[in-house]
Amino acid sequence: MHTLEQLRSGALAGITRLTLRCGLTEFPREIYALADSLEILDLSGNALSSLPDDLPRLHKLRIIFCSDNQFTELPPVLGACPALTMVGFKANQIRHVPAAALPAQLRWLVLTDNDLEQLPAALGERPLLQKLMLAGNRLRALPESMAQLHKLELLRIASNRLDALPSWLLSLPRLTWLAYAGNPLCDQLEDTLVHTPSTAISWPTLALRDKLGEGASGVIYKADWPHDDTAEPVAVKLFKGAMTSDGSPLSEMAACLGAGAHPNLIPVLGHIEDHPDGVHGLAMSLISPDFHNLAGPPSLNSCTRDIYRDGKRFPLETMLSIARGIASAAAQLHSHGIMHGDLYGHNVLHDEHGHTLLGDFGAASFYDPAGPHAAALQTLEVRAFGNLLEELLDRCDTDLPRLRQLRDACQQGGPRFNDIKEQLDNPF
Repeated sequence: MHTLEQLRSGALAGITRLTLRCGLTEFPREIYALADSLEILDLSGNALSSLPDDLPRLHKLRIIFCSDNQFTELPPVLGACPALTMVGFKANQIRHVPAAALPAQLRWLVLTDNDLEQLPAALGERPLLQKLMLAGNRLRALPESMAQLHKLELLRIASNRLDALPSWLLSLPRLTWLAYAGNPLCDQLEDTLVHTPSTAISWPTLALRDKLGEGASGVIYKADWPHDDTAEPVAVKLFKGAMTSDGSPLSEMAACLGAGAHPNLIPVLGHIEDHPDGVHGLAMSLISPDFHNLAGPPSLNSCTRDIYRDGKRFPLETMLSIARGIASAAAQLHSHGIMHGDLYGHNVLHDEHGHTLLGDFGAASFYDPAGPHAAALQTLEVRAFGNLLEELLDRCDTDLPRLRQLRDACQQGGPRFNDIKEQLDNPF
């Protein structure tokens, strides 16, 4: 993070990324001194409500973040910035998106947690758009023009007011990661999963220990749970209740409860009740520290593809074990009418022996397995699995032509997860 003093003194000359969080109410004109180098501008967490008309003077600007400010309109001047590809205005009070505000080269747009009731038809005229995040708004429909977004891969429309998925949506040729929970179209299914029978664990009986981690949807603690004459160490996830980029944490809770027991899913031991602040939470099995994330999340440059540690390699049996585990877990989820929605390496935990767990249900969505959209929704998840399989094969010491063929078929959305499991059991 930088300061206005550094900016004004010239100490930041030549930098490519600038981050200012200092209660700004106006755009600092001194930023223009960086016009020949600045590519990423982060003004999140201020009190801005407008951007200057001469913003395009930042002619190398590729990415702008203005989340957690006071904008009520996406600034039209953004569309005039010649190099702009990513726009992030999460958690403002945006009610209007002018067509002029959408850059021609737009690749990634984040408008999560605003007050949008509609979007401009021009959104469908941005052919490079890959990632679109609209959770936590008031949308009742999406523009028909979005059927032209043939490169769109990730779409977040959870927690809006949609009564149905648009007829064209599931036919988008590259759509792979979709989240739509928290809309009226799946309220009944979601409510049923929230009330899945589970053990009630009274908050006062838990002895909280160390904080294990924190994500967008909640905080995880280690805790002791006294029961059956023992004090079992468990992981307790307390949901924040705030909107995330994927959707509502309560939808995540519904998916965790509805997923059922499976060797490649983190076991849910029960739900938390009697929290003094009414916080929702789950108690889960404590994962061994031998487990690590398979990959890191996508970068600003990779947009929709995970980042793996340099030199990461997998012996054949480890790679097959990871792939089989995730395919098996996904098969169970879809049999229960749950689409994970974020099937990525960064949401996979594994140890050196290939034991694997699929986690993070923040983008999960719900459907009727016997309903009209069931096959198309599984197709999306199969595409995501195809990408994961490609990443595993690219880092495996053994080349298996049959698995390369399976990868290609999955990326085209062809097989079902039960078929995928069979092919992974017979890879040679």
